[in-house]
Amino acid sequence: MKDTLVVLFGGGGFVGRYVAQALLATGARVRIAQRDPKQAFFLKPLGGLGQTQFVAADVRKPDSVARAVAGADAVVNLVGAFADMTALHVAGARTIAEAAKAAGVGALVHVSAIGADPESPSEYGRSKGDGETAVRAAFPEATILRPSLVFGREDEFTNRFAAMIARMPVVPVLRGPAKFQPVYVKDVARVVVAALADPKTFAGRTLELGGPDVLTMRQIHDFLASAVLRHPPMPDLPDAVGSAIATLGFLPGAPITRDQWAMLGRDNVVTGDNGLVAAGVTPTPMAAVAPEWLVRFRRQGRFAKRVTA
Repeated sequence: MKDTLVVLFGGGGFVGRYVAQALLATGARVRIAQRDPKQAFFLKPLGGLGQTQFVAADVRKPDSVARAVAGADAVVNLVGAFADMTALHVAGARTIAEAAKAAGVGALVHVSAIGADPESPSEYGRSKGDGETAVRAAFPEATILRPSLVFGREDEFTNRFAAMIARMPVVPVLRGPAKFQPVYVKDVARVVVAALADPKTFAGRTLELGGPDVLTMRQIHDFLASAVLRHPPMPDLPDAVGSAIATLGFLPGAPITRDQWAMLGRDNVVTGDNGLVAAGVTPTPMAAVAPEWLVRFRRQGRFAKRVTA
């Protein structure tokens, strides 16, 4: 990968920052492409002189995407959101794939999600599924990655729920039996690098990525409670109540939309071979790394004693 120029769309985001670091460690040159490049300037000191580039690009504007991929050896699409999903996940993904093909890019990695399905009950799942179809049509050799719930120091899942458990007197659990296979963000980044480094092996493949443990929503809450040394009452909400809350779009302390509620109706686990194993990556358990950052939610930090609500 040394001196290879890789363009990361959404490279300043949660997963993107780890992909960027993993690529920089190989000696690759990295071009961060996003609407506001200044938001990714924190990555600049991680590379050598001239190793990191920044360019303004909006996936809804084909001309800006074409400029971003000019001269690139490889492209990674990390763009994802819970708003404007058709424009970003479908049209935007198509625009990136078409621009990469037109520019003669040698490898494209498209990061989607487990649950991507044009027939999904959630708009997020449908848009991710339609996005995969669009990418395959424009760039058949693309490698598509479908991670389960991605966790890491800056994630919006473990941190949000750990904060709720640490501060709220009661923490309701929505769809406690729903299953996830949480995957460490650094492991996802390693798979991206592996796919780019060996495009002949990974070209045209769709890989689902999951960690070593399948956990229910209830088990994740229990783990987080143990990590922050606090155990408030965490009652399981009946689905009828959860659905009503989702319809209103708000759960005290934890916003949830109707679409996110629909996503919880399907298990978020690897259904076949784990793509991490195929890429030679050993899956990292959440329990092995998450306490490193969750400790900040303890009332007295690392010196906290176990308490009950």
